[in-house]
Amino acid sequence: MFEKLSILKGLHPGFFLEHELKKKKLSKRQFAIALSEHPQTIGAITKGNRDMNTALSLRIEKALNLEEGFLMILQSFYDIKKVKEKLADKKTPNLKLIRPVLFWDTNINKIDWEFHKEYIIQRIFERGNQQEKEEIERFYGKQVVADIRSNIAKSSYIKLE
Repeated sequence: MFEKLSILKGLHPGFFLEHELKKKKLSKRQFAIALSEHPQTIGAITKGNRDMNTALSLRIEKALNLEEGFLMILQSFYDIKKVKEKLADKKTPNLKLIRPVLFWDTNINKIDWEFHKEYIIQRIFERGNQQEKEEIERFYGKQVVADIRSNIAKSSYIKLE
């Protein structure tokens, strides 16, 4: 079972279900009726629009000769993946320490802090106060900030001949 899981980890169980139904040449509608389930429910699960529940997963596993709990394990790994994605999206510096006026031209809550880090570091070190500079150094790391500031200084240096 765990060999299959390493390949399927993070995949919605509905996608696996759809693959199994196609492999066995079963229509979703016929399969749903055989399980005494609404066809819309099976359709929504196979599209990834609805999560798998324990009672239904047990019935599906029995009907398809799958190991008991397999679909719920997939659901758990899928849920873990979704939570990790949400947490990764929320990596921001402590915005209570940074004045929104520094980013007057954009919504500070919608900044992609990783993608725009060079721009952010440049702006904070040009216009920010000591507390804001310290927060950016804490967030990105002192070495990253120093490297980016050094690159900015090198690229803006114009050699006069």
